[in-house]
Amino acid sequence: MKRVGIVNQKGGVGKTTTAINLAAYLARAGQRVLLVDLDPQMNATSGLGQGPSEKNAYTVLVGGAGVHEAVVGVAQGLDLLPSSPDLVGATAELVEHPGRLAEVLRPLEAAYDLILMDAPPSLGALTLNVLVASEGLIVPVQAEYYALEGLAGLMETVDQVRSSFNPSLRLLGVLITMYDPRTLLSQQVESNIRGNLGDKVFWTVIPRNVRLAEAPSYGQDIGQYAPTSSGAHAYRRLAEEVMRRVQEA
Repeated sequence: MKRVGIVNQKGGVGKTTTAINLAAYLARAGQRVLLVDLDPQMNATSGLGQGPSEKNAYTVLVGGAGVHEAVVGVAQGLDLLPSSPDLVGATAELVEHPGRLAEVLRPLEAAYDLILMDAPPSLGALTLNVLVASEGLIVPVQAEYYALEGLAGLMETVDQVRSSFNPSLRLLGVLITMYDPRTLLSQQVESNIRGNLGDKVFWTVIPRNVRLAEAPSYGQDIGQYAPTSSGAHAYRRLAEEVMRRVQEA
């Protein structure tokens, strides 16, 4: 398994925070990682300290630009295919080409151990392209009561994509985010999710941590901004768990 999508149609669940920090810790562990930012909001791009770029995911997917020219290096072992607000207008062009992202990424596969794709918080054409391009999925879910409800809808879409476009697509793991061990709510939600999904849930949980929220405003991942924080420890453990699951896939 090499291509991993990070997907949830619900916003505010820590999806981009996970994309940035997982990519960074995988790179620190010696992996060669490419992070693909498919969200027009560009949060993964800015969160890694990168600004707008003339060559980006939009120009590659729609404009025919060369993908190698659009990739930028952001740290040792970590590269980025930056996003663009123009991706908002790519829906009409990509809706009939759900395999376009997979085609674009194919020439890059040999250069990386893992390609992570940060999808927008929707189930539109961009997310469909991520699902078709992915071999595995990481689904961040917030520790709240509606988590399973939203997850059920997403997994229905995954099943449809698997049967129509991408039979190799599988769930790498569900990631519980914004977890507060002091509250009964978080404990109950975790118990509920694990009771329903079992070993499909990562053992690592991401805590509610102010440092995680602050880091993107400095263009840094949590390992740069606050390496001793609880958020940093959690994403380091997640990177280790993801590597194990990828190797076992």
